[in-house]
Amino acid sequence: MSAKTADNTALAAAVEVKEEAKEIAKAAASAQVSGFRSLVAGGVGGVCAVVVGHPFDLVKVRLQTAEKGMYTGTLDVVKKTLAKEGIARGLYAGVSAPLVGVTPMFAVSFWGYDMGKKIVQATSEVKDGQFTIAQISAAGFFSAIPMTLITAPFERVKVLLQIQGQSSGPKKYANGLDVVRQLYAEGGIRSVFRGSVATLARDGPGSAAYFAAYEYTKKALTPPDSKEMSLPAIIAAGGAAGIAMWVSIFPVDTVKSRLQSAEGKPTVGSVVREIYGKGGVKAFFPGLTPALLRAVPANAATFVGVEWAHQAMRKMFDKEEEL
Repeated sequence: MSAKTADNTALAAAVEVKEEAKEIAKAAASAQVSGFRSLVAGGVGGVCAVVVGHPFDLVKVRLQTAEKGMYTGTLDVVKKTLAKEGIARGLYAGVSAPLVGVTPMFAVSFWGYDMGKKIVQATSEVKDGQFTIAQISAAGFFSAIPMTLITAPFERVKVLLQIQGQSSGPKKYANGLDVVRQLYAEGGIRSVFRGSVATLARDGPGSAAYFAAYEYTKKALTPPDSKEMSLPAIIAAGGAAGIAMWVSIFPVDTVKSRLQSAEGKPTVGSVVREIYGKGGVKAFFPGLTPALLRAVPANAATFVGVEWAHQAMRKMFDKEEEL
């Protein structure tokens, strides 16, 4: 081989390495942009979910944690809450905690789902960019892992604020920060994060069902050649996602709510035995009706917010990149 040929070969190899480096850098930058957009879109969707769904969630939690005989059903909770506390302090009691926490919580959830799909792509075969239901479920389960670090303490605060209006005595907590302060004083950081394992046990399979139901339903209802966002498909898919999630994990949610609202230092096992001892299997499903009623509008609002945010960011930033 002549010196000139060797030089040309070396130059070609250098150019190839440079191009590969550019592709890797471009892929890394694209992943960062995708993750950031998922954070933003998740936050927007979460705010929409809280505004629409909080009253339903409050009714669910009060049914889950009330003493037997306090309420006759969903409508009785609404009637008594409105009569005693009104709309703002009643149906929206404890809304400050999810509103403050909902942006990072939902943002991390949708970011985790985005990262989960990337992990699935890196570890298994994705044909033509189309994920299977099992792959979507795996990505959805992954999204719950980082989210639990935010969800567990905010759920603890929310539950305590939601149930204190049930008793006739003076309210123990003034607001969300007061809840955190008192919990920390009583039992340190472990008290603030009580119910974390139960939260992950709920949100792992729940998120798997959630994202799988959404993606499957949206794909089924959207015409194959459509490039526009189909609002009816997103609303229907969001509602289906919420129902799939709650049906699959409701008993675990009941245990979590009891665990996070109980006095003293209860364990998961003691809470399960107490619930079962008071009413058998049926005792794990109080509040299912308001949870399912909330699931459709709240999760439809969530995904409308998420898809709208993604569409808005594509219009704002992708067009600028093309220019």
